[in-house]
Amino acid sequence: MNAEGLESFREFVDNRSSALLRTAVLLCGGDQHAGEDLLQNALVKAAGKWQRIDEPEAYVRRILYRQQVSRWRLKWRRREVSVPEPPEAGAAGADAAAAAELRVVMREALARLTSRQRTVLVLRYFEDLPEADVARLLGCTVGTVRSTTHRSLARLRSLAPELAALGPAGAEWQPSCDYSSVEVRP
Repeated sequence: MNAEGLESFREFVDNRSSALLRTAVLLCGGDQHAGEDLLQNALVKAAGKWQRIDEPEAYVRRILYRQQVSRWRLKWRRREVSVPEPPEAGAAGADAAAAAELRVVMREALARLTSRQRTVLVLRYFEDLPEADVARLLGCTVGTVRSTTHRSLARLRSLAPELAALGPAGAEWQPSCDYSSVEVRP
C-alpha cells in the first residue's frame, strides 16, 4: 500500500471504527473483546485490498457479517458464556437507570441466542437492512431470514420477559392504526 492509501485507511479507521465496533460487539452478543477481535480481523482483510475498494464501510461491514457467519459454521463450540460488564455508575435520573437496565437485560438475552439468531436480529433491526439484503449477505433465502427472525424474536421474548416490564408504567401494546372500521369479508 502506498503512502496515500495508508493515510486514507488510517483516516477511515479513525472516523468509522467506533460505529463498526458497536456493530461487531452486537454481532458477538455483547462481548466487547470478541467484537474487537472481529473488527480487527475485518480491518486487516480490508487493508490488504484497500486500493481496490470503492465503498470502504460497506466492504468492512460485509466482512464483519461473513466472518460472523463463518464462526457459526465452526464445529467447535465455546463452553464459556461471556457476560458483559454492568453499565457505568453515575447515570443520573430514573430514565438513565431504566435505559441502563434495559441495555444489560437486552445484552444478556442476546448473548443467550445462537450466533445465527443474533446476527439476523442485528442485521435486521440494528443495521436496519431489508430481508433481501440480509439473505444476500448471509447466503440464504429470504424465507430463511424471515423464519429465523421470527424464531429469534420469540426466543428473545421467552429469555427476557422482563423487557416488557421496562417500558412505561401500565403501557400495553396498541396498534398504530384503528382497525375497528375495517370490514372483514369471507
